Amino acid sequence: MASQFGQLFRIATFGESHGGGVGVVVDGCPPRLAISAQEIQRDLDRRRPGQSRLTTPRQERDQVEILSGVFEGQTLGTPIAMWVRNEDARPEAYEEMRDIYRPSHADYSTEAKFGLRNWQGGGRASARETVGRVAAGALARKLLAALAEVEVLAWVSQVHELEAPPPPPELLSREQVEAHPTRCPHAETAQRMAQAIEAARARGDSLGGVVSCIARGVPPGLGEPVFDKLEADLARALLSLPAAKGFEIGSGFAGTRMTGSEHNDAFLPAAAHAPAKEEAHAPPLRTASNRSGGVQGGISNGAPIELRVAFKPTATIRLPQQTVNRRGEAVTLEARGRHDPCVLPRAVPMVEAMVCLVLADHWLRQRALDALPR
Repeated sequence: MASQFGQLFRIATFGESHGGGVGVVVDGCPPRLAISAQEIQRDLDRRRPGQSRLTTPRQERDQVEILSGVFEGQTLGTPIAMWVRNEDARPEAYEEMRDIYRPSHADYSTEAKFGLRNWQGGGRASARETVGRVAAGALARKLLAALAEVEVLAWVSQVHELEAPPPPPELLSREQVEAHPTRCPHAETAQRMAQAIEAARARGDSLGGVVSCIARGVPPGLGEPVFDKLEADLARALLSLPAAKGFEIGSGFAGTRMTGSEHNDAFLPAAAHAPAKEEAHAPPLRTASNRSGGVQGGISNGAPIELRVAFKPTATIRLPQQTVNRRGEAVTLEARGRHDPCVLPRAVPMVEAMVCLVLADHWLRQRALDALPR
């Protein structure tokens, strides 16, 4: 159960950081969705290690293999299994850490839960586990584009103390995000971010930051009014990512410094936007602002969903750190291995994948609920 996510569009990831490979099984994807390995590979290439000087030097092609559920370029409606082999694993690099608990890693907490742990890298706690999420997210992205014309786009908005000016959400494009290895669409800030990450790597240290994300074209009505609120499921999904420590949607914590009259998103009269087609459903509306982040009462309101995810600095650093071993004895750790000095650039496709998975699941749930004519 701990490795499964979703209700109707369900995924189960598997594999360890330095095992034979990692992958995912997707169940609940509707049949007849056109999909190819190349489409899934595009997102995996954005996540893979070794893609620039700002990421881990581990070299993995992350070449996806579709093992089941797709035939002649279309989904069958049956479970879709996808697998990526580990090609550059070096478990021997972690031998000296077999009995040492690395600060801010999952070593101790995993052993406390299960009574043992895979000390070769991070095991299931490694960011390598997200290969399966990104592959499944690419499938969810295709489903959302085909059925609801939803577009999900994330970018790096902050690294350490460097914060980029917010881009116009309606004009931001994938090309702008991918123009720089940091995946920050503001060119000047991106260059300064790259310098800060390089400097942290040279010191043997690491940096954290924020990934922002927008989902455009989300129809109104997705989400539930109580426990499965759309923002609650988005928070659960995004905080499950490795190194994620904070989540905000819309105004987030900044909204606490506003009054109700300042914060409320006023609805615009129908004449202020293009007339809706005649239908039994309530006409789509626009708001003068979007401090709700596209979700009101736990349900999408048709405005863009705008959210942010905070990521801590990478836990593995080359600087000496004080810790203990399994016998509780004080030791000094000088970590080895190949790690990102900043997880932010590679976290962008991970954030997009989890948002796509939540939206695809809630889209299918709404179709199942809203089956009778109004």
